[in-house]
Amino acid sequence: MEPFWPRRSPHFLACRRAVRGFDGPAVIGLSGGPDSLALVAAAAAEKKDVSVVVVDHGLQPGSAEVAERAAAAAREFRFSATVAKVTVGPGNVEAAARQARYNALLEHGGDVWVAHTADDQAETLLLGALRGNPSGMAARNGRVVRPFLTIRREDTVGACEELGLDPWHDPMNNDPAFRRVAVRTGIIPTLTELIGGDAVPALAATADRIAEDQALIERLVDLTPTTSCAELGRDAGAVRRRRLAKWLLDEGMRVQGDQLAAIEALVTDWHGQGPIPVGGGRAVVRVDGELRLR
Repeated sequence: MEPFWPRRSPHFLACRRAVRGFDGPAVIGLSGGPDSLALVAAAAAEKKDVSVVVVDHGLQPGSAEVAERAAAAAREFRFSATVAKVTVGPGNVEAAARQARYNALLEHGGDVWVAHTADDQAETLLLGALRGNPSGMAARNGRVVRPFLTIRREDTVGACEELGLDPWHDPMNNDPAFRRVAVRTGIIPTLTELIGGDAVPALAATADRIAEDQALIERLVDLTPTTSCAELGRDAGAVRRRRLAKWLLDEGMRVQGDQLAAIEALVTDWHGQGPIPVGGGRAVVRVDGELRLR
C-alpha cells in the first residue's frame, strides 16, 4: 500500500522541495527524531533512490528499542532499513558519538544524507565562534549531503504533525549540560529578543557564506593534514590553522581557539613549550620537528 500524502501540508511541501535537487543512490541517517523522519518521508514522496540506516550509539537505556522503532518507521515508507550498533569512543560525548555515527554511515556506498536544518546551521556557527573557529556546514561535503539546510526545524516538526508521524524526542536534546542545547535554548532566543526578530536566518546565512569560503579554499589550497613543523611553517596562517584543525578532527579532537593558537605556536614560536592539553587526557607535543598527539 502506497503511503498517503495529505493534500494540504505546507511544512511537508517545504521538505519535499528541499530534497528535489538531490539524487541517490544514498543512505539516510535516521535517528527517529522529527528532522530525520521528515527527511525519510520527503525522500519517499519524491521517489528517491535511498535506503535507511539507524545508528544505535548505546548511550541511553532502551536505545536498541528506539533504533528498531525508527527502522520500522522507515520501512512503512517502503525503504530498506537496518540498525548499526556502534561503540562511542572516549572524550567529548557529542564529538565521539558524531564520529562513530558518520563512520557507520559512510561504510555504505553512495552519498550519506543527514537532516541538518537552518537552525542547526545557526547553532554550528555560534558553537564554532565560541571555540574561536566560526564555521558552517556545506550542503554537500564529499559524500555527506544535507538537503534540509535551507528549511527550518519548524518545517520538519510540522511535517511530522501533518503526516501523523510520532517522532522520537531525544532527552539529550533538552539537557543544557550539552553546549548545543544551551546555544539552542539560551543564546539564540536571547539574540532573537535583542534584535527584535528571528536571529536564525542571519546566523544561518553567515554560516553558509563561511562554508562557501571554506570550500573555495579547499579547492585552491592543499589542506591535507600534516604534522611536519617545517611544512606547516611555510603555510599562510589561515591555511596552517585549517590543516591543524583538520588533523585534530581526524584524530577525534575538537579544540578551542586558544588551544589551536597554542598548538600553532609550537610551529611558529617554538621555544621549548610543554604539552598542549586537548581533552580526553591527550595533549599535543612537538618532538624532533614533528607534532605528536599523545
